[in-house]
Amino acid sequence: MDVLAWLRDADPALRWQVERDLAGEPPEVWEATRARITTEGFGARLLARQDPDGQWAGGAFFPAGFRGDEPQPWTATTWSLNSLREWGLDAAVLRGTAELLARTSRWEYDDLPYWGGEVDVCINAWTLANGVWLGADVAGLAEWFVEHRLPDGGWNCEWVEGSTRSSVHSTLNALKGLLAWETATGGSAATRAARRGGEEYLLERHLLRRLSTGEPIVPGVGEFSAPVRWRFTALNAAEYFRAAGRPDPRLAEAVELIRAARQPDGTWLQQRDDPGRVWFAVDVPAGQPSKWLTLSATRVLNWWDAR
Repeated sequence: MDVLAWLRDADPALRWQVERDLAGEPPEVWEATRARITTEGFGARLLARQDPDGQWAGGAFFPAGFRGDEPQPWTATTWSLNSLREWGLDAAVLRGTAELLARTSRWEYDDLPYWGGEVDVCINAWTLANGVWLGADVAGLAEWFVEHRLPDGGWNCEWVEGSTRSSVHSTLNALKGLLAWETATGGSAATRAARRGGEEYLLERHLLRRLSTGEPIVPGVGEFSAPVRWRFTALNAAEYFRAAGRPDPRLAEAVELIRAARQPDGTWLQQRDDPGRVWFAVDVPAGQPSKWLTLSATRVLNWWDAR
């Protein structure tokens, strides 16, 4: 199987990353493919779902009318912005959206204004990344992460309930948000120190094991799925360290776990299906070769092996 050819035969949102990260194409090639996200495939379909008030599905984190009697839906504003940003959509295509959301969108938690965030670490991390991408004023949200980092080094969405122990899910999402902020703005000494400390929290555990018992850090740490959404896995975390440019030796065991999941034909399988409403499917069902996972895992291994 020609894995590279198989990966190239994909939606522009995936193909441009293959061209840039795996095929080594010059910028004029992958930038042209990336520009097609606006008018073709996943990107165009999701852009067409945007409401006149700037939201998707009529809500900030949950769609309008959500009652909590079904699995988490993946259609509301935050999830839709996450997808478009991660696919590589040019933020200029959404010109005016940041201003619209500032006026019209409120969090389901306490009716708080959208770009101010709320109390959930993961939600605030996605809002920080989406805000800096769209040009919203999210400087206060970046400093929120400095103030809400826990004594053990990371973050936990349950801090508001009194938790003082960090969560790897929350910590990884916080790191991604802070990295997006620093990449765009340079950050501050405080945000840079917070991010570095959060990295150490994960690296001390080699991305895999609890410090206290040596047991798996979370169930399913080696079960990879796409879209990633909120879940911590060894692959999701390794992708963060690749993006951050930190090939720390303590990643080695997690990288080998990723390598071991490669199939004989050079692909990686989708390993779980997350329930919940979606606008449309962007990857295959569990058990089938996933182009998104194969792209992600291959570039992690290439980065690691070339360090």
